[in-house]
Amino acid sequence: MNWQQAVERTVTGMGYELVECERGLRGLLSVSIDRVPGTVYPTGPADFVLVEDCEQVTRQLQRVLEVEGCDYARLEVSSPGLDRPLRRMADYVRFEGAEIDVTLRQIFQGRKKYRGILRLAGTGPDASLELIFRDGKDKDEQVLGFTLDEVREARLVPVVDFKGRARKDKDAGAAAGEAAEQEPGGHEE
Repeated sequence: MNWQQAVERTVTGMGYELVECERGLRGLLSVSIDRVPGTVYPTGPADFVLVEDCEQVTRQLQRVLEVEGCDYARLEVSSPGLDRPLRRMADYVRFEGAEIDVTLRQIFQGRKKYRGILRLAGTGPDASLELIFRDGKDKDEQVLGFTLDEVREARLVPVVDFKGRARKDKDAGAAAGEAAEQEPGGHEE
C-alpha cells in the first residue's frame, strides 16, 4: 500500500473526510481533513474541525505510516480552512447554496474567474453545476453552467462573523455589570 492509500484509509476510517493530501518540500506530508455532517466525534460537537480532531488523526497516521513503512520527515494535519477547496462532486453537493469562487480552465465571456452562489440543476449523477452571479456591469442575476472538467479551482468564499463574538462579549459584560450592581463587593448578602 502506498502512502496516499494509507492516509485515505486511515482518515476515512476515523470518520473524517480527506480533503487534500500532498507531499511538500523536505519530507513534509500535509493532510487536510474535514468533519462529515451528521457524524458524532469523540472530540465533541462542532461544525468545523477542532485542534483535538487534528491531534487524534495525527497520532493515528503516525502509527499507520510507521507500520506501512511510509517515508516522511514531518506530518501536518489541518482543517481545510475557511476557503475550503471543492474538488469532487460530493463537495459541490454538500455546499450547494454557498458562495464560491470558481476559476475555469478556459476563458468564457472574456474571463476565467467567477464568484457567486453554487446551485445544482437536476438530481443524482446527472446533476449539473451552476453559479448564480451578478456581473459588475449588469445588476441582473446571471447563470453560469459548468462541469467539473471545466474547473481549474473552486473554493468556498470565507465567511467571518465577528458579530457573534461581539454579542457574546456584550452579554458577558452585561452579566458582570448586573453582578457588580448587587453589592459593591460583587456578591449578594
